[in-house]
Amino acid sequence: MILKIEDITMNFNGVVALQNVNITVKEGEIYFIIGPNGAGKTTLFNNISGIIKPTSGKIFLHSEDITGLAPYKIFQKGISRTFQNIRLFKEITVFENVLVSYENKKIKDHENKGILNKLLNDFSKNDHSSRKNIQEVILEILSFVGLEVEKNQLGKNLPYGKQRILEIARALASNPKIILLDEPTAGMNTSEINKLIELIYQLNHFGLTVICVEHNMDVVMDIADNISVLNFGEKIAEGKPEELRVNEKVIEAYLGGEIVHA
Repeated sequence: MILKIEDITMNFNGVVALQNVNITVKEGEIYFIIGPNGAGKTTLFNNISGIIKPTSGKIFLHSEDITGLAPYKIFQKGISRTFQNIRLFKEITVFENVLVSYENKKIKDHENKGILNKLLNDFSKNDHSSRKNIQEVILEILSFVGLEVEKNQLGKNLPYGKQRILEIARALASNPKIILLDEPTAGMNTSEINKLIELIYQLNHFGLTVICVEHNMDVVMDIADNISVLNFGEKIAEGKPEELRVNEKVIEAYLGGEIVHA
């Protein structure tokens, strides 16, 4: 278990956005949280990443209670995220966008373990030394996600799909244990979605736990290890894709068959 969500409830002035939600994510999983609009998915991500503190319940990273910690503390402990609405620094370059995330984590040589270390060792094009300067690290991250050519472009000048990939690169630069992807395929065309899927597989191959909120059921059913389904703030089902395809509660929540025929 790398992440445990225990009886999370979230009230907004009497409106219940989440009600006693329990989810356990194993280390190295590709885990999806799905549900209709307004089901509470992004609210749950906001609880996990510290943007809002849950009304009640606990969130554990490994065995450590991280409930209600400030976002920067949760970020430093190894949980990075992207947002449904892209949040890049649009007036600085692609390179500088990733650099900001790397510097904010303040990764030291002796702390440079996990996915970032594995990525740099396996994808090094110039040398195989264990020590790399910051510029080399950023360039190899950009090469890994396919944005090396655009390194000097302003964030705002990237096509929409590549802006989403840049958000993932920024999250990756913090050397996370878990990456939360909020609607990563939103607005993407088929080619962009396929490239994103391959990137998620690559990240997972290097040991990163990936948790996604997603509406594209083709993507969910193709790549998820496990899925939790929210509806009106409650978890109504969980399991593997093949189990949820025939789950009556899930089918009803999606108004008659979207998942079954995905």
